[in-house]
This record gives sequence, structure tokens and C-alpha cells, in this order.
Amino acid sequence: MEDIYKLMNDFYLGDFTEQEKLHMKIQLEHFQLDARQSTKLQKASTVVELCQVLAKTNKLSIYPLLDKIIHLVLTLPVPTTITEQAFLAIKIVKARLRNRMEDDILSTYLVAYIEKRIAQEFSIDCIIGEFDLMKKQRMQFRVPSIEK
Repeated sequence: MEDIYKLMNDFYLGDFTEQEKLHMKIQLEHFQLDARQSTKLQKASTVVELCQVLAKTNKLSIYPLLDKIIHLVLTLPVPTTITEQAFLAIKIVKARLRNRMEDDILSTYLVAYIEKRIAQEFSIDCIIGEFDLMKKQRMQFRVPSIEK
């Protein structure tokens, strides 16, 4: 039980108030006594099984702080590679373009980079054609086709 208290102090310091830390010691002592008397609690060999037994026996309402630490332990941050790559791309682009571009241009550029799979389907000629049709430009964007 000392390990659980140490875990709470080392990794979940911001999730518990000082008062909850004091109550946690008391709840852990009571839980230890309760676990010695309950065969269901003694059979639980993993944290998941312990959580299930606590839920079935309605012990979660008796030990709310134990329930909280179990949920914190079972809730692991799962970063995805795509998300990490997108944030890395944002960091690189922001570093290069900061103070040189307006926010609209920067966000448009980032969307095009993050959604690069979709953006790769567009051809340059299609983009130039759409831009040319938007309004009259000073210079001609379309290359006249040479017919033989």
C-alpha cells in the first residue's frame, strides 16, 4: 500500500489535494483490512480485476480516492504518430514563417501540409486554372497550348 501512496506523490501530485493525500493513507489502511477479509478482493491479481471487483461489490463509494488513483493509472496517454508528426510540422512551419506571414496564410499552409494526402490529388494545372478564373490577373498563368 505504501507503493500506491508513493505512486500518487510521484506521478499524480497535481491530481490530489493535501487533504486527499491524508485521506488516501486512511483509505488504504481500511482497504488493506477489508481486502484481508474479502475473498473476492484477494482473488484480484491485476489492477483491472481489482477495479472490476470494487465496482461489483460497491466498494468504489467507500474508497473514492482509491478509485481515482486506479482510474489515473489505467488511463494512459496514447500519442499517435500522425498527431506527433502534425505538431512537429506545425512547429517547423511556425519557426520558419513566424513574423513573416499573416495568420490566414500560415493556417492555410499548415492545413495543406497536414492534409497532404488530399492535397497531393490536386494537379498544379487545376490550381492555376482555378486561380485564373477567380479574377483577371496582371500576367497570364495558363501556358497556351501549341498545336501542330
